[in-house]
Amino acid sequence: MRVMDVINEAKGAMRASEVFGAPYEKDGITIIPAARISGGAGGGGDQHEPQAGGGGFGVSSRPVGAFVIKGGDVRWQPALDLNRVILMGQLVAIVAL
Repeated sequence: MRVMDVINEAKGAMRASEVFGAPYEKDGITIIPAARISGGAGGGGDQHEPQAGGGGFGVSSRPVGAFVIKGGDVRWQPALDLNRVILMGQLVAIVAL
């Protein structure tokens, strides 16, 4: 894969349409989910061997919340990361000991 292929793939993976999910509606309430997306790329080569080299790109995402639209009002509903809550509770317990 060429460097420009990696860059084009990265641009396609990190767009606003990937951050905000498709809105869905039920009983007069519209929900638009949102996520945090992060990514990175790397590559390298050998100056002694012009054909030797490699590269890669990775993307990860996690939900952060949703916009809730009801009766013309919009509110932000953050997602609860239960693993983070448990970790913080464990850290507080360790410090308290």
